[in-house]
Amino acid sequence: MILVNTDYITGKKLKMLGIVQGSTVQSKHIGRDIAAGFKSLVGGELNGYTEMMEDARKYATHRMIDQAVNMGADAIVNVRFATSAIMQGAAEVIAYGTAVKFTGDEE
Repeated sequence: MILVNTDYITGKKLKMLGIVQGSTVQSKHIGRDIAAGFKSLVGGELNGYTEMMEDARKYATHRMIDQAVNMGADAIVNVRFATSAIMQGAAEVIAYGTAVKFTGDEE
């Protein structure tokens, strides 16, 4: 599956199939949350949260791709990510874009 953040794929004619999205809500366990609280006092990267957000983006992306595959898509264009805090220590990540089918090569 090809994923791009542009509205085209060079050399391909595209038929738009529709919007696809995938989302997840992730949280860290209380031990890591406490450790992150201490880390925020001295500054620096909160590795536990960085890992949590990386995992969340992967899950959301895979769910979006699964939806596109079920539609018969060859690619997803205009891929975007959005995040929001659900509660302290938990975040939602959504990946979305437009599923497309290749209809031929551009001339």
